[in-house]
Amino acid sequence: MKKTDYNNLFIPTYKRDGAPLVKGKGVYLYDSDGNKYLDFGTGIAVNALGHAHPTLIKTVREQGAMLLHGSNLYFTENQIKLAKKLLKSSFGDKIFFCNSGTEANEAAIKFARKWAKTISKDKYHILSFYDGFHGRTYGALSATAQSKFHEGFEPLVEGFHYAKLNNIEETKKALKKHDYAAIFVEPIQGEGGVICASKDFLVFLREYCDKHRIALVFDEIQCGMGRTGTLWSYEQYGVVPDMMTLAKPLGGGLPIGAVISKDFITDAISPGDHGTTFGGNSLACALGCELLDIVSQKSFLKDVRRKGEYLTKKLSDLKKKNDLIEGVRGLGLIIGVQLKIDPVKVVSTCKENGLLLVKAGNHTVRFLPPLIVTKDDIDKAVVIFEKVLKSFQK
Repeated sequence: MKKTDYNNLFIPTYKRDGAPLVKGKGVYLYDSDGNKYLDFGTGIAVNALGHAHPTLIKTVREQGAMLLHGSNLYFTENQIKLAKKLLKSSFGDKIFFCNSGTEANEAAIKFARKWAKTISKDKYHILSFYDGFHGRTYGALSATAQSKFHEGFEPLVEGFHYAKLNNIEETKKALKKHDYAAIFVEPIQGEGGVICASKDFLVFLREYCDKHRIALVFDEIQCGMGRTGTLWSYEQYGVVPDMMTLAKPLGGGLPIGAVISKDFITDAISPGDHGTTFGGNSLACALGCELLDIVSQKSFLKDVRRKGEYLTKKLSDLKKKNDLIEGVRGLGLIIGVQLKIDPVKVVSTCKENGLLLVKAGNHTVRFLPPLIVTKDDIDKAVVIFEKVLKSFQK
């Protein structure tokens, strides 16, 4: 089949080309034409342990022979195990499992509004930040302050408002206009171009939320689970949210999302207020337990920080030699390289040369390697990236 034949099979929600991927091993992916790719996109920060990790393979085989799905009408053992591990490793009192990041954010919106309505019927507004990304379902889309995602889908959900990340004065003005139930913020905006929130800004949000009885929600869907070199990104800032949304790497490659929350919010939730058929299925939770055990080890996280510093330095050194690079930013192993040219062409050409990267906003290319990446892998990726950038220089 030609690549156009593949595209004819699907509703055109993605721009895809090339031969289908058929297998992965470690930091590499392989397609049906025999091409080999160094994977520095990891399924958009999903495959934290790379591909075909032996522990995850063993878990799939063993759990697959026991129980895949048991319904949330009943308790399941692996769901209880993963819930205990996540709550123990974080600030949370209660957890809700779903299937994805956008579902986690939808649930957090509902939980925040249900709680806030116990204070005032008018307390339902949500604040989020420009260039942020929280998902594509209607509540999460309404919290995503990027107009390009809104076009053609208006009207959005009522009560969502936006301010500029790290701008305290602008945020204060926005907060004074409405009675807010929650503030949603990514400690690191991934889709927006790997933009880090400042510590002063997050401290301000925490203090304002405490004073005005607003739920502070951290979206750690892309930057959580060890990606920044601590298990949770909020640990980097010393600012603890009231709710945190998770997904991407949590299931080791299978769909799962979660909302971790403090009791004062979830005390307002009753059976029937929210639910999901597949959320927290036994196989995904079994994988989540294994993944969490690995990435939460202090030595593992220290290694992520070390490799993140190494990748950042390599890319910063490249910036000194190539004037197409405007900036390098990020934390741990989520690194953005802002370019003066269209990153779409750069990402495409990198793929042709055997390196998978991910486009982001603000003319940025994301480097999201597996957390098991080695320095040699990083060296190879930077060599390919440098070669591709040179081909675009005049």
